[in-house]
Amino acid sequence: MNEPPLKDPAQSKPVSNGSPTPSAVPSQPPSTAPSPVLQPNVANNTSVSGGLISLPGSGVATPSAVPQQEKKTFGSRLTRMFSQSGAKAKEAEKARAALAEAEASSRSSKEKDRNTAAEKRPEIIKKSSDSSVPTVSGKSKSGLASGGAALVRFSMNEDGTHEHHLRSAKRQEKLSDMIRDLMGGGKKRDENAPERDGLSLMSSWVDQLRSEKDKLASDKKAGANSSATLVEKYGKCQEIIGRGAFGIVRISHKADPNNHGHEQLYAVKEFKRRPTESHRKYHKRLTSEFCISSSLRHPNVIHTLDLLQDAKGDYCEVMEFCAGGDLYSLVLAAGKLDVAEADCYFKQLMRGVEYMHEMGVAHRDLKPENLLLTTHGSLKITDFGNGECFRMAWESEPHMTGGLCGSGPYIAPEEYTEKEFDPRAVDVWATGVIYMAMRTGRHLWRVAKRDEDEFFEKYLEGRKDEDGYAPIENLRRARCRNVIYSILDPNPTRRITAAQVLKSEWGREIKVCKAGEEGSH
Repeated sequence: MNEPPLKDPAQSKPVSNGSPTPSAVPSQPPSTAPSPVLQPNVANNTSVSGGLISLPGSGVATPSAVPQQEKKTFGSRLTRMFSQSGAKAKEAEKARAALAEAEASSRSSKEKDRNTAAEKRPEIIKKSSDSSVPTVSGKSKSGLASGGAALVRFSMNEDGTHEHHLRSAKRQEKLSDMIRDLMGGGKKRDENAPERDGLSLMSSWVDQLRSEKDKLASDKKAGANSSATLVEKYGKCQEIIGRGAFGIVRISHKADPNNHGHEQLYAVKEFKRRPTESHRKYHKRLTSEFCISSSLRHPNVIHTLDLLQDAKGDYCEVMEFCAGGDLYSLVLAAGKLDVAEADCYFKQLMRGVEYMHEMGVAHRDLKPENLLLTTHGSLKITDFGNGECFRMAWESEPHMTGGLCGSGPYIAPEEYTEKEFDPRAVDVWATGVIYMAMRTGRHLWRVAKRDEDEFFEKYLEGRKDEDGYAPIENLRRARCRNVIYSILDPNPTRRITAAQVLKSEWGREIKVCKAGEEGSH
């Protein structure tokens, strides 16, 4: 049975305000190759699946393995859903065979002529492959390239602790360079290539970065784009680091009065009024978001500092700046995260969610794009544009809520019903989807509706089956699997809470990095 074309879940149009609204695109058709073994350290020829990047080899069977004719399982079908197409798989196998032949040829001709292209090719391949490895475990040096030391994203220490080392996302030129690298180093692509659609979000993003860079230059020529108060308090707004449906986020630079030659950096979110939005609704929307975010003080929640107007009359929200970018970009670049790395971010996320719920606030739009990182691995929840207070300080019982809110596969199944539900359970559901995205680099379904998504239907069936649901069963530790199943319980009244996740055996044994414990940059 042919799989239906899927829209990119992370890039699907959000239901609510404040979230990005890129055009949805269909994913590639399913591969006919057997269930793959991910090879995240292979360089070049990356492809995007389900909104998150899937590195090569993810849909190609190992040439030496002969697939047996057997009944296809759901696990293999699910994996093939996010794999490369059959044509791409055949091309990849041919390419590998050609490279192997070229390598053998180069070795035989090495003594005859050391300056031939055949001799150089294996060295280039080896160099490219070695330099792509993003993590280090123990004493291994897998983050080293042949030309010198490369940035190691994640490392395990001998005492069992770990460290994160993320690249700074301060400059938009660096961000656009990363996007171009992911798209193939700026090489010309075939317009009819299947992966083109999967990259349409990134290609449009690059175009926007170019146009916004030009706009930034014109703003500088025209004069200050902010009021004197904003400039005096927080400096000049410069690089664009994020965008939503009705606003952008820039970095504001201010000279540090206590440290000559250094800058203080802030993130400034510029609220734009919707075309059909009245001034009254505009003020209510932005003040509601500011009231919620500014009242929360926790190491894993973004610190909101101020709300003021710029010279055009638009309101700007000033927040702390996280130079490590967002979790979506990290998973996109890495393919998938190391177990300890994903666990660390997950525990920080659950701590932030537990705190919000204790304060009577539900986020209602948790997703990797709304989770910011510092360069040393501290995670902070941001964007409370869809947040709501479900319990006031003087109340003991929470208010139920209703309505559809959020983005793509992170929306809980009860949100599609006409019944009221507990918004806390919605947040918890999203954390489970986020964790699986970190561990697999994929989305498990497009939409959590049995009658619209056969893969979500298979998940519901897998919960009843003794063998379970393959992607979750592939998680090594039983304690982890049990918690994820409890988080992704389709019945919100049975769903585990954030506090219960942290008190579980798995939650207690997860080790958080030093920056995550301190909430430092």
